[in-house]
Amino acid sequence: MALFREMRRRQQLLPKEATEEILYRGQSGVLAVSGDDEYPYAVPLSYVYDSGKMYFHSAINGHKLDGINRNSKVSFCVIDKDDIIPEKFTTSFRSAIVFGKARILTDDAARRNALELLVRKYSAGFEEEGDEEIRTSWNAVCVVEIAVEHMTGKEAIELVHQ
Repeated sequence: MALFREMRRRQQLLPKEATEEILYRGQSGVLAVSGDDEYPYAVPLSYVYDSGKMYFHSAINGHKLDGINRNSKVSFCVIDKDDIIPEKFTTSFRSAIVFGKARILTDDAARRNALELLVRKYSAGFEEEGDEEIRTSWNAVCVVEIAVEHMTGKEAIELVHQ
């Protein structure tokens, strides 16, 4: 396992439980992969977090999948709060970053489970329609799992003192 840097401003570090809360409630995040010609490639996407793993779906081809196939190590950032405080020249922020290894799911049961988790998160109350969407798009959808190896959450010092 890789050695991860410690946060410089330790007083702003969120406990694991609070970091996971950000991941559970977040609506979108930014995935960073190793892109073409060694340029990082970061792309916003919808995701679901469940029991130490993150899942997202995509088309079966594309830049992010090429990056994952090249190097499975990825990071994913979720911004939970970002309020500008102009008179203090700062922001009141809260965010989480995870580092892990991504893999394309090939097992049908694992793929279905991840897609059902996404349906429950983003389309609660429409599970039957979600099942139909999963069925009709099955051969055209790729599902990726990120096994989280390290996570950090951080918030503005003003929030720490509240």
